[in-house]
Amino acid sequence: MAEAERIIGTPDIPDAAGADPERSDGENGAVAERADATARPRGKRRIAVLFGVAALAYALDLVSKMIVVAKLEHHEPIEVIGDWLKFEAIRNAGAAFGFGEAFTIIFTVIATIVIVVIARLARKLYSLPWAIALGLLLGGALGNLTDRIFRSPGVFEGAVVDFIAPKGFAVFNLADSAIVCGGILIVLLSFRGLDPDGTVHKD
Repeated sequence: MAEAERIIGTPDIPDAAGADPERSDGENGAVAERADATARPRGKRRIAVLFGVAALAYALDLVSKMIVVAKLEHHEPIEVIGDWLKFEAIRNAGAAFGFGEAFTIIFTVIATIVIVVIARLARKLYSLPWAIALGLLLGGALGNLTDRIFRSPGVFEGAVVDFIAPKGFAVFNLADSAIVCGGILIVLLSFRGLDPDGTVHKD
């Protein structure tokens, strides 16, 4: 519960006016300065970073899929690095990297929930690394969700366009890459004890 409170909510800062009257003027002044520094509006810059990264990730994914559908689908794969890396157009009804093709609607719901949670968290996002990580997640989730809504066979059941095919690995797209990179960054930030509100905690 304490971990969830750290991530979702920022604890209220006691008003400097309520400082202990028995403290000296110097101590009360220091409390007031700390409260004022914490209360300064810092969220706008972090929110801009989050949505800027998300917009970039989404745009790159969308443009790449449009090119793949127009130029690569129904054609032979393009060898990028011999047999080790190819561009091959594949329609994927499952999750990232082709897993769980029988649960397309469930993955669509999960992606929608992730987007809503990130949007709510953005109101209290003061950490730049967290803004980048969540921006990658948001852009990737929006990219694949767009496919699920607008591509065949139907709304919320659409197949995602994948095209990056490393040898011996599942085929994926730029949205999948953004989601994985964002997830790895979040894990690293959590290990370092950095919360989305910019505070650092030690368990």
